[in-house]
Amino acid sequence: MTDHDPDAKPLRTMDDLGDGVEDGLVPLRSLDVAGAGSFSELLAGMRQTSFGGRQLGEAVEVLVEMVRDPDCLVVGTFSGAMTMAKMGLLITEMIERGMLQAVIATGALISHGFIEESGHAHYKHDPSLRDDELFHRGYNRVYDTIELEQSLDTCGWTVCDVLDDMPRDRPYASWELCRALGAHLAKHPGRGMLQAARAMDVPVYIPAFTDSEMGLVAYEYNLEVAETRGKTPVPYDAFADLDHYRRKVAGAKRLGIFTIGGGVPRNWAQQVGPLVDAMQRRISGACTDPCRFRYAVRVCPEPVHWGGLSGCTYSEGVSWGKFLPPTEGGRYAEVFSDATIAWPFLLKAAMERLA
Repeated sequence: MTDHDPDAKPLRTMDDLGDGVEDGLVPLRSLDVAGAGSFSELLAGMRQTSFGGRQLGEAVEVLVEMVRDPDCLVVGTFSGAMTMAKMGLLITEMIERGMLQAVIATGALISHGFIEESGHAHYKHDPSLRDDELFHRGYNRVYDTIELEQSLDTCGWTVCDVLDDMPRDRPYASWELCRALGAHLAKHPGRGMLQAARAMDVPVYIPAFTDSEMGLVAYEYNLEVAETRGKTPVPYDAFADLDHYRRKVAGAKRLGIFTIGGGVPRNWAQQVGPLVDAMQRRISGACTDPCRFRYAVRVCPEPVHWGGLSGCTYSEGVSWGKFLPPTEGGRYAEVFSDATIAWPFLLKAAMERLA
């Protein structure tokens, strides 16, 4: 304990204590569930609360703003077993309502979605069955949900039929295969992501195509037609996807991104800014027309302190030239939650506001 200095000034006086309002702080309000007559009103109230509720309430504001911006091209990126978790119609809804102009997903998500769109069911896992028993029964488990090996085999043959009609005169891109699968599905009544994407002319990209059942089927198909049927394999070019995507987003006045999860789809979509930046600097010595995302919404439980890409913040992305900083108009919202909980509320509230 130090000696008291009679000449020392006090650390704080009553006049120093702020009242919040004078510093522009926004007052919070208790959530009135009974007074909320819609999902939109509920999330508007949550925006004035704290923690994850405030994140969700702020996210719908950003989502609606970027969808309403007539000059904004919105890219949707999706990872995790969202279609197997029965979230596929949320993507479908966003495509059909014009909320997305490009979709980037994992091959697994597209594969499981194609199985569902083809009329096959996923099943609730019975915890009394051991995983080795599941294997022998042909039940593939993803957390608490089962994908039948029978469904994978049946849809694999369908993919082969579609590949039979793919061009051999040039390499195809994953978005072209997804478009062809959507056309096949459109021959039968139903509703789903690939059908909606084809109908709305929204490209669906699978950057890590071979990291999926669908990619493995395409690989097996090419081996089989070359070795046993004497036909030319269907050539595939991952750079064709990148070139198509770069040209699409580079032609937009403003960019927005809506992300569920992380992984390859998230980074593949976001890296277009550094790509364009590097291309321009190497050609002209300076980046004169940068390609940055102005709006961004992400739903993902991955925390930043693990150091992985799926947990990195939009602020970190600004340092890479992927996003506009807030000082230049960038507007972002990050919801750290299980997407199967937060996403339906977020989308429903946005649909109500956009109606």
